[in-house]
Amino acid sequence: MLLTREPVVNRNRAITANRLIAHATTVADVVAGLQQFEEEWPRQHPVFLSLGKLVPTPDLLEWSLPDNLMVEIPAPTLAHPKTQALLPQLQTAGISMCLSWFAPEAVLPADIDWRFVIMDQRKLPQPSGSPSLSLAWGLKDIEGFDAAIDNGYDGAAGWFFLKSNTPSKGMSPSHAQIVRLLNLVRSNADIADIEAVLKQDVALSYKLLRHINSAGFGLRCEIQSFRHAVTILGYNNLNKWLTVLLVTASKDPSAPALMQASIARGRMMEHIGAPFFEKADHDNLFITGAFSLLPSLLGTSLGDLLGEMSLPESITDALINEEGAYAPFLKLARAAERFDASTLQQLADDLTIDPQKVNAALLSGLQFADSLQA
Repeated sequence: MLLTREPVVNRNRAITANRLIAHATTVADVVAGLQQFEEEWPRQHPVFLSLGKLVPTPDLLEWSLPDNLMVEIPAPTLAHPKTQALLPQLQTAGISMCLSWFAPEAVLPADIDWRFVIMDQRKLPQPSGSPSLSLAWGLKDIEGFDAAIDNGYDGAAGWFFLKSNTPSKGMSPSHAQIVRLLNLVRSNADIADIEAVLKQDVALSYKLLRHINSAGFGLRCEIQSFRHAVTILGYNNLNKWLTVLLVTASKDPSAPALMQASIARGRMMEHIGAPFFEKADHDNLFITGAFSLLPSLLGTSLGDLLGEMSLPESITDALINEEGAYAPFLKLARAAERFDASTLQQLADDLTIDPQKVNAALLSGLQFADSLQA
């Protein structure tokens, strides 16, 4: 069983749920796989569970379903006896349901409360006849999302926000300041020099300390100052905190969704790549994944951005040329963001990584990214 994922966003492009697509031969295989991940399960938002091409059956109830789970029921399966048997059991258990691949001619069972309805916007430009809040799927880009919202959709599922026709622009002063800090930290500059930059921007200092003290990093004491952070963490670990700060600095409406995708990618790469690299490389794996979406986040080219930074060649090789030791792990993290799992399966096989380890890394990355938005 392999998992891939998509975000679910509302009209304002804010993350409202995470969508997991399970790729397996049977529902029982899905259950057996998911039962292993109570610790990694992302609980900050509701989680839609799509069974891919499988018919939902009562086998799903062999799993102790998480409180924030929402089971997807594809409209074409509503006539199947096993799906009909599952629906009242889910409702009795208090498990929310989402109707997917809805079409206006679908015959819906009575007394089922659908929380959301996923519709292929390519076939249904308007959410006609939707029995609940409608989510558009199959959008190409942000412009397509805006059109879907104008046509009556309540939100969307998918990665449309990674694509836009917005022209490239230069780096903003706030982003440039963070890049300056990153370069100082990476060059082991004196703490006094770094503090001098932070004192020029009180808001930046506050944001940095807030991220360092967030639940996602699991520190046992509260960091009170940058000097304290250096003492507790050291310069190498601060690279990760500043990376998080850079990818969360955008004011674009899509920034929260992009931020989640960036940090989840980075954490997944760090998690899945750990057995393959020395500990010193782990933060670089995280940075590679997080920075892979900087062009979308900051609205400027990756080449221009990396030209401003003093990054190791291993990171720039992966990001610019898709080459080097980190590149296969970046490709793996990107493949986990597709509805189809065939590429993910091939990449995992090439790296001889067990599918359940890929799933654990995906869920861990998502959990970590969501914890920073709490």
